[in-house]
Amino acid sequence: MADTVSREGEFAAELPSKYLPPVTYQDLPEPVPLRRVVGASVIILATALGSGEYVLWPYITSQIGLVFMWGAVVGFLIQFFINMEVERYTLATGESAITGFARLWKPWWWLFIVFALCQNFWPGWATGSSTTLTFVFGLGEGAIVPITVAALIAIGLALTLSPVVYDAVEKIQFVLVSLICVFLIAAIFLATRAEAWADLVTGFSNFPRVPIGAEGLGAALLLGALAFAGAGGANNLVQSNYIRDKDMGMGARIPKIVSPLTGEEQAVPSLGYMFRPTEENMRRWRGWWRVANQEQFITFFLIGLATLIILSVLAYSILPVGQVEEQNFDFVRTEGEVLSERIAPWFGIAFWLTGTFVLFSTNLGIIDYTCRLIADQLKVNALRESQFWSESRLYASFVWLMIIVGSIILISGMEQPLILLVISSSIAGVMMFIYSGLLIWLNRVALPDPIKIRGVRLAVMIFSFLFFGFFSAYLVYDQIQTNILGG
Repeated sequence: MADTVSREGEFAAELPSKYLPPVTYQDLPEPVPLRRVVGASVIILATALGSGEYVLWPYITSQIGLVFMWGAVVGFLIQFFINMEVERYTLATGESAITGFARLWKPWWWLFIVFALCQNFWPGWATGSSTTLTFVFGLGEGAIVPITVAALIAIGLALTLSPVVYDAVEKIQFVLVSLICVFLIAAIFLATRAEAWADLVTGFSNFPRVPIGAEGLGAALLLGALAFAGAGGANNLVQSNYIRDKDMGMGARIPKIVSPLTGEEQAVPSLGYMFRPTEENMRRWRGWWRVANQEQFITFFLIGLATLIILSVLAYSILPVGQVEEQNFDFVRTEGEVLSERIAPWFGIAFWLTGTFVLFSTNLGIIDYTCRLIADQLKVNALRESQFWSESRLYASFVWLMIIVGSIILISGMEQPLILLVISSSIAGVMMFIYSGLLIWLNRVALPDPIKIRGVRLAVMIFSFLFFGFFSAYLVYDQIQTNILGG
């Protein structure tokens, strides 16, 4: 259980306290070796695999080839820096980044709840997981909705019956990611062509051309692909909560989310602390910052980008470019069928099962992180004094609310996974424009001078703000032209 150190003492002047209570000074805990924190990014990685890696980027490749893969690299690199700025604030304070935003302007907390719900009420990953499972067993489309609803219920049980929720989610995601990596290694040697890897290299010469207007590639799809080259949207912000539950930095002093039924709850809000920049605390800070960067770079950036590239090269190796029907999952079915014919029947089934694992792990992660975000912000900002509504109870309530709403959406007939993913991912791109700017603001004004964002990292965050701002503005323009002006 987290160390609940007394808040008595001098209040920290660095953190704004106009909208939330001030915090006290506490020393940073001692940093730990990398092996102790590996896994802090495995949940965000597992969530990322199904958003862009298995679905959106292979689909883009099936339409235009590998000429836009530079966008995937840029997207992942930007998200690495975004995630580290999210982690910077949480390592230093124990608070989530959104709590930090609410210290700057109170409405941010509920606006990000709205953004997260708009992004994630659409159960596109769950329907995708069920769709690939129907390919494995030769089931008809009528089986998709019942399977999806059953999967959502299974996720709800896993998330609300585990004594410590983070530990359960991390273990499940480790298993799923390991199974996915086994398939990827086999795919490199059995199913990709040397010519495809050569075309991948030459495709980078297309930087910085963006293929908007290509057949089947609208502005919403491309913005979503850029946002979901990695995690995307609210997912990046909840990296705060994951490293906190991993006891990293000042997060070790914050209570964890547990099951209201099987865990020991604490009804205190996740308000943080601040450390004085003494010589000892700065030594600890440098240790935490180094290990956090290493963990994020290896687990999220390297493994995530490698997965995206392998799956895209696989699609390019076996599918004729531009001949796959747009806006549906036919290209995934076709990939599996071609792999069955060219390699072996078992390999096509393995590809579809990998898709099931990928998309199930993504939906598990999405429900978990959305409800973490909501529970954290409601407890900190609206229910701070409540002894009944602990963060754990809020979390469990919203898990089941998301499952019920997602099931209603599916039963109502909106079950096409790719359409749902494009809706979700385009919202994510707009969110990333907004919080790129907020992270710059937060980590410049609310932290001690020695640990403020500066230099190359500041330049990358400014680029992220402009990058997603341009694509968000273009998306709005495109939607007005298409849906209002009839262009």
